Amino acid sequence: MVEIMGCQLNVKVRGEGQGILLLHGWGQNMYMMKFIQDDLCQRFKVVNVDLPGFGKSSEPNFSWGIIDYTNAMKELMELYNIKKPIIIAHSFGARIALQYALKFPVKAMILTGAAGIRKKHDMRYKVRVALYKILKRFPFSVSMGSLDYQNASIIMKGVLVKCVNDDIREQLKNIHVPTMLVWGKKDTETPLWMGKQMHKEIPNSKFICIENEGHFAYFTQGIRFLRIVDCFLKGMNE
Repeated sequence: MVEIMGCQLNVKVRGEGQGILLLHGWGQNMYMMKFIQDDLCQRFKVVNVDLPGFGKSSEPNFSWGIIDYTNAMKELMELYNIKKPIIIAHSFGARIALQYALKFPVKAMILTGAAGIRKKHDMRYKVRVALYKILKRFPFSVSMGSLDYQNASIIMKGVLVKCVNDDIREQLKNIHVPTMLVWGKKDTETPLWMGKQMHKEIPNSKFICIENEGHFAYFTQGIRFLRIVDCFLKGMNE
């Protein structure tokens, strides 16, 4: 455990050389990135972490926003003397990675099922929100929102609200590091159009779509994902 910004973080560091930071998605933990660390630690210094509020790491003292998570990861990199990391991130972790690339030096990013663009809400959603606001006035329990939200603590509910309302679309053009985007074609959490939009907006980006896979394509197609990572990293050095 290490202490960063008042949080006790569960961190595992393996290997030597160029630093790589692994960032898992919402509701997950470092286990989801373990196979990546196992593979890359033979050539790189790989930092795998339970993000604050997940796994064995403690929750932040208040509901952090993405900038807070980003600053915490910067402190973590400084702790391990990594000045310009390669970041491999999934979903919520990719929100942090994108902000990190905007604020601090980054060598490259590999993002999969990346969150960061606000979903378009249809009329059905708007009706549900209006109905929820009406029903809240009555003395019985009403629940709304995703399972992630319903299962979260009060602090982490606040984190989730801040994060889902964060839209980085207008800033993507300012990210100039080599970026690989890997998407599952059947992703319903961060739909394919989001990946294509990111690819369009991030100047130095590449895009790979994995057929017949969803939001966790990188994990269910782990061997294939590692090959993509390997080819991308080797290409950077050629």
